[in-house]
Amino acid sequence: MNIKFGSFDSICQTAALIVCPLVGTEGNREPSCYSRNVLLGGTLIFQPSTCFVHIAAVMVAAMMINLVTTKYIAQTRLEMLVFLYLYAIIEFMAIFLDSGIIHTASSAYMGLAALYTSLVAAAYCCLLLNGFGGFEIANYGPLVPLKRLSLGCLVVFSITLFISTATFKSSAGLSASKPIGLWIIHFLWPLFTVVSTVVIQLYLTITFVHDKWLTGCVLLGVFFFAAAQVLLFAFSVEICNSISHYIDGLFFFTLCMLLSVMMVYKYWDSMVKEDLEFSVGQKRNPWQVPEAELQASEVAQDNSYPDSLDITDQRDRHLALSSSSSSSVEDYGQDNGYRSVLARYPLIDSERHKRLPPIPSSPRHSSHRGDQ
Repeated sequence: MNIKFGSFDSICQTAALIVCPLVGTEGNREPSCYSRNVLLGGTLIFQPSTCFVHIAAVMVAAMMINLVTTKYIAQTRLEMLVFLYLYAIIEFMAIFLDSGIIHTASSAYMGLAALYTSLVAAAYCCLLLNGFGGFEIANYGPLVPLKRLSLGCLVVFSITLFISTATFKSSAGLSASKPIGLWIIHFLWPLFTVVSTVVIQLYLTITFVHDKWLTGCVLLGVFFFAAAQVLLFAFSVEICNSISHYIDGLFFFTLCMLLSVMMVYKYWDSMVKEDLEFSVGQKRNPWQVPEAELQASEVAQDNSYPDSLDITDQRDRHLALSSSSSSSVEDYGQDNGYRSVLARYPLIDSERHKRLPPIPSSPRHSSHRGDQ
């Protein structure tokens, strides 16, 4: 494939991108080999195998969103939720755009394609800004990073939406035959954000965290992302011809992108630290002790106590402390001008306690009312 800067002609002859029916020259908007179509209920469905991957991606994204939601006080939880919601919306829209349920000749396809392209660009921006979450840059409150991330994604979304719409309509000085701005958004912007995010995360894991598992998650995510691009833009036609048009490179592209997003979630899940006191999850909490271990500890604790306690010695020590502190309490009340504490709450002296009846053997039946 001969890639030319600012041109979708050679790219669209290889890969069935969503923007291909709207840009480039008339004869170069369809791939030379694409997967078989399926007639379902009177509707012709394009890329049926890829649509199944899109549906699976939406379900997996919903599961990851649910898992992130349960981590109530985890760091950058809301930022990760924004990224996963964007990915889920993108995959949901791709079901209708890739399958041809919304026909390419309709006016709705142009608007949805522009919206889809804008969401993809915003998702890459969200990924880049999430990369700084580990450093806690300018983190003056839980809403400050989220506001900054939302503002950045909104700016990228608005700029991309304007460029895409103007390019598709060949207005505002932009042309569908020479979509240079859209080409930059489709290829250079994702490359810049992914490379920047990978460099940031590798620096963070190697320099500060020193965790090989986190480094492995980053490298696996890079591998799946690179494999997705290579399989789509380099080997899509070869895959399609070798498998008799059942699937093409778009199927593997969507699958590998799903795996790369899963690696992003796995990296975040391994990075964040959650307060165990407020943790909510389906699994047993790590601080809970199994019942067998709890019973064993109770037995050991019971054996650690002596067989009999000398209650009389404990009572004598308490009375000695009470009698020694009576003078200091009396002086404190008189020196500070308050009513004598002993006059209001007289302490029980040692002579009176000597006349107390013996303490019964069972603590439940002990009572000192008879002495009062």
